[in-house]
Amino acid sequence: MVFSPFAAMIVPVAVALTVGLLGWTYRALKPPPPKICGSPDGPPVTSPRIKLSDGRHLAYREAGVPREEAKYKIVVIHGFGSSKDMNLPASEELVEELRIYFLFFDRSGYGDSDPNPSRSVKSEAYDVQELADKLQIGSKFYVIGISMGAYPVYSCLKYIPHRLAGASLVVPFVNYWWPCLPANLSNDAFSRLLAQDKWSFRVAHYTPWLFYWWMSQKWFPSLSILAGNMAIFSQSDLEILKKWSEAPSVGQEKIQQQGVYESLHRDVMASYGKWEFDPMDLINPFPNNEGSVHIWQGYEDRIIPFQVNRYLSEKLPWIHYHEVPDAGHLLIFESKNCEAVLRELVQR
Repeated sequence: MVFSPFAAMIVPVAVALTVGLLGWTYRALKPPPPKICGSPDGPPVTSPRIKLSDGRHLAYREAGVPREEAKYKIVVIHGFGSSKDMNLPASEELVEELRIYFLFFDRSGYGDSDPNPSRSVKSEAYDVQELADKLQIGSKFYVIGISMGAYPVYSCLKYIPHRLAGASLVVPFVNYWWPCLPANLSNDAFSRLLAQDKWSFRVAHYTPWLFYWWMSQKWFPSLSILAGNMAIFSQSDLEILKKWSEAPSVGQEKIQQQGVYESLHRDVMASYGKWEFDPMDLINPFPNNEGSVHIWQGYEDRIIPFQVNRYLSEKLPWIHYHEVPDAGHLLIFESKNCEAVLRELVQR
C-alpha cells in the first residue's frame, strides 16, 4: 500500500492541533494564581489582621464605641464586590446612645484577607466565629449580613447559633436551587433575572469548574452587575449610587487586589453552589425570645426578588420580616433604614 505525502502529514497535524486545543482549554479554564497580600509579588498588607487556625489571615476594621465600653457588639458582613471599608450611615448620636461596637472584616479573598481555596457556605460561619474569638468580643455577638453577605448569616444560624445574640439579613441573597422553594416560585423569580445573570448563576451552580472561563470569555455577556448594567437598580438605588459617585468611598481599589477569581468568583460559586443544608432546616436560635432574627427586603429591589424572602419568612415565623415599600437593593445605605435595622436588631 502506498501512502501519499499529504496523508502522511495528517496524523502529526491532527496530534499538534489536539495538543494545542487541550493546552488552550487548560489555560482558559485554569484561573491565575492569587496575588497574596504580603507575598513578594502581592500587594502590601495595609490593615490589621488576625491569623486563623488554618493559617489564613482575615483583615478587619473596628468602628463605633470601643469594644470594652460597648453594650452591643455587631459583626457586619459585606456583600458582593464590597469590603470592610463599607460605611453604614448610622448617626454618631444613635451609635453612642445604643453603645454599639462594629466589627467589619474582609471576607476570604477580598481586600487584605487571604483567599480560601476551600471556601464554602460552612467555612464562612467559622471565619466569623474565629474572628470574634481572636478579638475577644464575647461569647455572644450580633451579625448583620448585606446582600450576598447574608449567606454567611444563614451559615451562622446553622453552624454557630449558640454564639449569636441576634441576626439581620438585609436584602439577602437567594439561591434559586434551595429545595425548600416551590418550583413555581423559584422559576418565576429566576425568570425575572436578566438572561446574562441566569446563565452565570447556572454555570456557578451546575459547572463551577467552568465559572472562571465563563466570566473571562468575551462571546457572551456575564454578570450584569460587573458589566455596569444600571437596569438592575431601582430609582432609589440610582440616587444612592449618584451620591457615592460624588464622594467615592475609601478602599475600593483593594477589593479585588488578590484576584477577581479569589474574591468575586469564589463568592458566587460558594453561594450559588449546592448547600449542605436548606434554610428550612434552620431552628429558631432564640426559643425564649432572648434574641431575634430579621429579614429586611426592599419592595423595589430588582436584584433580589421580594417574593422569595417573603415566602421564607412565612415558613419560618420566628424570622421578623420587614418589607420597605420605597426601597431597593441598597436599602441599608439610607440613614433611616440603617438606623431602623440597628434598633430592631438590638432592642427587640
